[in-house]
Amino acid sequence: MHTLEQLRRGELAGIQRLDLAADLGEFPDEIFGLADSLEVLNLSGNRLRALPHDLSRLHRLKVLFCSDNPFETLPESLGDCPQLEMVGFKSNQLCGVPAAALPARLRWLILTDNRIENLPSELGERPRLQKLMLAGNRLSALPQSMAGLHQLELLRIAANRLETLPDWLLELPRLAWLAYAGNPGSDRAEAAALASHPQAPIPRSQLEVGELLGQGASGLIHRARWSEREVAVKLFKGQMTSDGLPHSEMAACLSAGRHPQLLPVIGPLQQQPGQPDGLLLELLDPRFSVLAGPPSLASCTRDCYGPEQRFDSEQVLALANGVAGALAHLHERGILHGDLYAHNLLVAGRDCRLSDFGAASFFAPNSAQGAALQRLESRAFGILLEELLQRCEAPAAHLLSLAADCQQADTLQRPPSAEIVERLRG
Repeated sequence: MHTLEQLRRGELAGIQRLDLAADLGEFPDEIFGLADSLEVLNLSGNRLRALPHDLSRLHRLKVLFCSDNPFETLPESLGDCPQLEMVGFKSNQLCGVPAAALPARLRWLILTDNRIENLPSELGERPRLQKLMLAGNRLSALPQSMAGLHQLELLRIAANRLETLPDWLLELPRLAWLAYAGNPGSDRAEAAALASHPQAPIPRSQLEVGELLGQGASGLIHRARWSEREVAVKLFKGQMTSDGLPHSEMAACLSAGRHPQLLPVIGPLQQQPGQPDGLLLELLDPRFSVLAGPPSLASCTRDCYGPEQRFDSEQVLALANGVAGALAHLHERGILHGDLYAHNLLVAGRDCRLSDFGAASFFAPNSAQGAALQRLESRAFGILLEELLQRCEAPAAHLLSLAADCQQADTLQRPPSAEIVERLRG
């Protein structure tokens, strides 16, 4: 983190990224002195309500973060920035999104956890848009113009006021990762899932919570002891995440059931005032590790693998079979994972576990929309399989063909998860 004093003394001349959280009530003019080099500006965690009308003087600016500020309207000066492609205004007080505030080169827009009721139709006129984060707002509809967002790959619209998903949304040719739980249209399924799990809520007094094993956007995972068993417990943070609400994740985890490639859930923790919700999980063998890192600012929607990371053909086939089996199991139970990525895949050799249900949503498996949602997630599987094959010395022809078929622009031509399983076995 940089300081305002460093900026004023000229010590930051020539830097490409500036991170400044200094209880700022106004935009420091000294930032303009970095115009010839600055590409990433992070002003999150301040008291800003406005940005300069001539922000475009930062002519090299590509990324702007202004999360955790009290902005009420997305600043129109953003739209004038010639190179700006990533905009993040999470957890502000945004009610208005003017069309003029949308940069022409917009690729990644984060407006999570605000008060937005409407989006401008001009959003559909940003052809480079790949990633759109809108969870935790007050949207009751999406602009019809978004049907023209042919590059959109990831969409988060959980915890809004949407009764249904528009049909055009599921026809977008590149959409692969979708989260829509916590809307009126899915609340009933979530409530039923939370109420129907066979394991009665587990009293917290029966647990001995130990060391922290890991954490994600939605919660912390600790080692624990319960009834003489070594287990894991996930304690939810109880707040809006970029994917949605913790209780939606709990509902999906409890409904997922048992499968060899899923992390086994024992049951929910008993609710207690002042304590976070929690789930008790089977403890995973420490041999398992995350397959890849999450997307970067540059890769946007693609995971980051190690430069020397390679897979043999047998491992690729085994992992593909494991993921496809888990996916078909979830789809049969009416659950869309929503975040099928290598960074959510825990791997030990040829064995794997699909984790993180933070973006999971419910659907009716036998409906037309349910079929479309399964084929949407087939594209995510195809991307994952392609990434593995790109790092395989001798990729099998039938796997290359399957990866391509799963990513067809015509969503109706993609194989559903059950067919993917059969093709892998064949």
